Amino acid sequence: MSKKHNPVRALFELKQFGEFGDVNPSVTDSATYTFMQAKTMTDTFHGESEGCFLYSRHWNPSNKYLADAMAAMEGTEGAWITASGMGAITSALLQLCKSGDHIVSSLTTYGGTFAFMQNWLPRYNISVSFVDITNLDAVRAAIRPNTKVIYTETMTNPLLQISDIPSLSEIAREKGIKLVVDNTFTPLIVAPALLGADVVVYSLTKFVNGKNDCVAGAICAKQEFINELIDVNAGTAMLLGPVLDPFRSASILKNMHTLHIRMQQHSRNAAFLAEKFRDAGIKVRYPGFEDDPGHLTLRRMMHPAFGFGGMIAIDMETAENASRLMESMELADVGYLAVSLGYFKTLFSNSGKSTSSEVPEELQRQMGMSEGLIRFSVGLDFDIENTWKRIYQCLKETQLLPSGSFA
Repeated sequence: MSKKHNPVRALFELKQFGEFGDVNPSVTDSATYTFMQAKTMTDTFHGESEGCFLYSRHWNPSNKYLADAMAAMEGTEGAWITASGMGAITSALLQLCKSGDHIVSSLTTYGGTFAFMQNWLPRYNISVSFVDITNLDAVRAAIRPNTKVIYTETMTNPLLQISDIPSLSEIAREKGIKLVVDNTFTPLIVAPALLGADVVVYSLTKFVNGKNDCVAGAICAKQEFINELIDVNAGTAMLLGPVLDPFRSASILKNMHTLHIRMQQHSRNAAFLAEKFRDAGIKVRYPGFEDDPGHLTLRRMMHPAFGFGGMIAIDMETAENASRLMESMELADVGYLAVSLGYFKTLFSNSGKSTSSEVPEELQRQMGMSEGLIRFSVGLDFDIENTWKRIYQCLKETQLLPSGSFA
């Protein structure tokens, strides 16, 4: 993390006022905008009239406020807001690749991303090689003359592997290709663009918004790339139309200003539960453990004020065991058996049967995903010790607690 960039300070130093001096920026409740001069409309259509807006699919003030906030947080020149995380991922990749091109991607990645790369891109003659992203030799070996992108997640979903962004950036630079990083799991903790990533994508649905009341995404990059994305003739984000509703942009923008507090609490609670699961003899994956394979890599990249994140994964060996425990935990008010993450309540799901179900089972085994893996997005619980007591009781009642373990 660059010592010169303080993401929270950058966000809070933005001066974004409403139309009448409102402390919250005004919400733009309009799909189209009027002009007093025809030439100004023409200039705006071609992106040559800064501060003017033409049509809300192109730009609208509410989305621009949120984009500016995301760029400030990430330390990039610009950003673009989309209607979903997948809207951000697909728009960015399709802007960078054309027919005949090739992508090297982490094998361990969000199921929707995997399905897009594995099943959709080949229709347009774009091929993808999936590799263990933590094996830099494998990444290098997978690069072809027509490779245009290395794609990964800072903390991979759901195995919580850590991508070495500076090293991946160095490989990308050597080969003249772009590095695209999904930073959804680690906002504020890691700033990929400052570590060499060319494009950073987000599902804002998760930690950034934090309330699971909307679906949204973001693309953060140099202004040149953002301009290409929104070009009226060739920009994927413009022509595919993944625009976010302005009311949702305004809501997310307000929630961003508590993100630093939330990430600290998510991280504290996740660290506590991870230790308790380990002490109880449960197999647990958590990058905050000093013996975790990705710990040192994450420590080199991270902003220490925000901890190691709110995600942990435990292995209950079988899908049946995972289901029994999750159902018990939901009834015990530990949290919700639900997909997604970054919510103020704890969410848990069996990844192989939910968010990674698009990945064939043989590939799930290849990447090291147990059929009993439960991914936890640990919430903002005030009394996390009480939460653990409930989990421990569930483990006992379902007879899934290893013999000889202790609370």
